[in-house]
Amino acid sequence: MNRIKIAHITTVDTSLRYLMFYQLISLRRAGYEVVGISAPGSDVSWIEAHGIRHIPVAMSRNVTPAADLVALCQLYRVMCRERFTIVHTHTPKPGLLGQLAARMAGVPIVVNTLHGFYFHNYTSAAWRRFYISMEKIAARCSDVILSQSREDIQTALQEGVCSAEKIKYLGNGINLQQFDRERLGLETLEEKRRELGLPSDVAVVGFVGRLVAEKGILELMAAAGMVRQRLPDVRFLVVGPVDHAKADALSPDIARAYGVADICVFTGLRQDMPELYALMDVFVLPSRREGLPRAPMEASSMGVPCVVTDVRGCREVVEDNRNGLRVPLDDISSLTDAIVELLINRDRARQMGDEGRVLARERFDERLVFEKVKTEYARLLSAKGWSPPETNLVPAESAVL
Repeated sequence: MNRIKIAHITTVDTSLRYLMFYQLISLRRAGYEVVGISAPGSDVSWIEAHGIRHIPVAMSRNVTPAADLVALCQLYRVMCRERFTIVHTHTPKPGLLGQLAARMAGVPIVVNTLHGFYFHNYTSAAWRRFYISMEKIAARCSDVILSQSREDIQTALQEGVCSAEKIKYLGNGINLQQFDRERLGLETLEEKRRELGLPSDVAVVGFVGRLVAEKGILELMAAAGMVRQRLPDVRFLVVGPVDHAKADALSPDIARAYGVADICVFTGLRQDMPELYALMDVFVLPSRREGLPRAPMEASSMGVPCVVTDVRGCREVVEDNRNGLRVPLDDISSLTDAIVELLINRDRARQMGDEGRVLARERFDERLVFEKVKTEYARLLSAKGWSPPETNLVPAESAVL
């Protein structure tokens, strides 16, 4: 087999661009033919311009039975036509629909990366049973499940989602060369502060993520008001898009409801993330549910101490009192105290920032993830009597953006 064709499936094109792109490039450089499948969107042209073919299939991240059935049929037709050797799915909806379609179409190898479960400790019993049932169906289609989180492996085994032999730890990572504070000059950062309207004498508390209630935006806004009472010279830098597709989507107007609009800067989706992290004195992620979140990895790599909720996923990125502080979910007072502590105690914050850089280099290098994926592909191909590509078919320089 000279050319091995792989499809990576996500719900939206944004995930292919911002979460998966460098992994796809790594596979392409290793000699695989790589295709991205997702709902169509504004990022498709960028993905294709950088060498990854895209096939559009409309999918929703919400529970939409009729639309999901249509998506399943479309995925099945695509797979029958394209004759992929490996189908690799990401996130719960493609993990179910993509794997079902792959099995129906006779795809030889089916892999799922587990980016986190929809259910958590605060999910209602009915919805929890529903999500677990869907995960069990999806798992039956997998040759292997690669979990980004160690805790999710334990959850999968406890809930009977799959057998221990089927699930393996993958981890998650970032581009450490990109998120390196030493690459940024003081003049660049001063210009960025002026662009965003951040006075040079104010502390900056940052958040990066989709604007949805699940990410803890409401708790962050409540804490912002309490932080200002104790430290008037503070700004909250909120980076990320409004997720209109989600029922719990929020807009920047929420800051007015909490009386903190004057100290909040909402940027929307940005392409200059290293510079924005470098402006932050503290990074905050008060999320209710995570797989293995990249934002605190990026913040740590940039030397920014983190405050996160003590929930699955966040616990694996932020070690309490090493690269940040963990606070109980829904505890606005503890969230406020942690932010204020790191803003006041600069020596402690600096030490946590230094530890964050060390931790990032030890654990969060995305290249380690890419190699694990390629190792699993080689193992699965070998089990079918095939060999992985032996030569790089794409020059290394073509992957440099």
